[in-house]
Amino acid sequence: MAGGKETPRQKLIGMMYLVLLALLALQVGAEIMVKFSQLNESLSLFVGESQSKSASILTNIKTLVEERGNQKAEVDALQGADALHKKSSELIASIEAVKKELITVTGGLDEDGNIVGLKDTDKSSLLLIGEGDKKDGVAYKIQKDLNDYTVYLNEVAKKVAQAKGEKESKTYAFLALDGKDDPIFVDQTTKKEKIEGAKTKDFAHLNFDHTPMIASLAFLTERQARVATYEAEILEQLKSMVGASDFKFDKVFAMVNAESKVVAAGTEYAAKMFISASSDAIVPTMTFRGSKIPVKGGIGEVKFKASAGSYDAEGKSKQTWQGTITIPKPTGSGDTTFKVTEEFIVSKPVIQVQSASVSALYRNCGNELNIQVPALGALYDPSFSATSAQVQKGPRTGLVTIIPNGKTVDITVSSGGSVIGTESFKVRDVPKPNIVAYANGKPVDQKQGMVAPGPRAIDLKALADQSFKEFLPKDARYRVSKWEVMLVRGKRPVTRQTVSSDKADLSSFAAQAKPGDRILIDVQKVQRQTFLNAVEDVEIPTTIINIPLTE
Repeated sequence: MAGGKETPRQKLIGMMYLVLLALLALQVGAEIMVKFSQLNESLSLFVGESQSKSASILTNIKTLVEERGNQKAEVDALQGADALHKKSSELIASIEAVKKELITVTGGLDEDGNIVGLKDTDKSSLLLIGEGDKKDGVAYKIQKDLNDYTVYLNEVAKKVAQAKGEKESKTYAFLALDGKDDPIFVDQTTKKEKIEGAKTKDFAHLNFDHTPMIASLAFLTERQARVATYEAEILEQLKSMVGASDFKFDKVFAMVNAESKVVAAGTEYAAKMFISASSDAIVPTMTFRGSKIPVKGGIGEVKFKASAGSYDAEGKSKQTWQGTITIPKPTGSGDTTFKVTEEFIVSKPVIQVQSASVSALYRNCGNELNIQVPALGALYDPSFSATSAQVQKGPRTGLVTIIPNGKTVDITVSSGGSVIGTESFKVRDVPKPNIVAYANGKPVDQKQGMVAPGPRAIDLKALADQSFKEFLPKDARYRVSKWEVMLVRGKRPVTRQTVSSDKADLSSFAAQAKPGDRILIDVQKVQRQTFLNAVEDVEIPTTIINIPLTE
């Protein structure tokens, strides 16, 4: 890539950035805060001056184009300059809005107009990075905007170079790099890390994590200065194009710009293929897989759903697509056709299942699952089907209730009509409840018994297994619906009664009971209320509770 020598303006920006990095490495004190503030003010003045100069260049271009009679090629150059200035101004303005918000959330300005929260690290980090691992801070949008702008800038630079008949154009590096890509922190020749831990950090954490607010402010202003500098460079080149009779090219390339080379199965692959030297005088015809596609402004858009028949051990499948771009030769003698072959990778979506107990499901219970496919993002529109189970879709995306009736359940996940995959689960039986007799509000000790004539009443409760109750509380509701209680003397029952509720009145037993007797309980029927409020019988082993009556 041809970059040429740095201009004085570029050298100044580079020097300021190095000063900024050096200050970040120091123990931050009050004096350093002042230096940061001064650096931020200097950079802000620089941004304002650069924007003013760019506006002046744009006015100059417009005047020259009008004086030359608004020739088509020169009008195009003017429109390109106008679009570049607008895009640059919008980006600088959006960063400026973040800077103002940063000042506001950290305390605003004092009565003298000085920034209050110069040393703040918490509120500024929360705004720029976000909370926890959510990555919802404004720095992530800034990173995308800066890098999108760099891509746009390089496209404009390339078109300008080709229009001027130059073989190469200057390539601008991305303005917002993660640690693993930033040459400041990583030796790009050996890929060796210069600063420990930097390579694992993303752009937001690398530049704003626990960074004093004024340092973050100065960093954002420095990015604005770079945008303003690059804009002025391109505008100067666009200005030099005014006066050229026509565009001259010595080489023409077919280009493809894919939004992403890695896409998940079931999502849309999107790419743009175009002639890098396209102009209004060249109207290309483009095909994708043998069929013509719409072309607008010299750019054809390719879109299709990505799919793959098989994946490698890492869950990826290499795919290709082909197209053609046909343009008329400048001499008018026939056409030139370029073949385009683009490679991309289809990644197998990973299904994530969240549940209180995800290793197995409980039979005839409402097992609530949260099934997500992170690779699909906002495109995730799930539907579920299952073998040996009923399926109830939940109120939110990914939530589903599975009610198994077999030994295993296979849950198939689809999105937008495309099958994503199948997850298998074992089905376990609901654990048996524990039957406990209560008297006077306390569990009865069957070994020690109770003093004759014994309790006046007994509560018989069926208690759910604790872990099952924690996982599925709505399915862990039990009651003893039928049981028999007897007063036994020796081997002979003295009296008995059958109970169909969970409480028995034993007043008649107390009137006849003597020391040495015992109260015997035979549990005959237990029921469980499901999450759907249906009642089902529970098979339990023979359960006998024996309560001795002592003196």
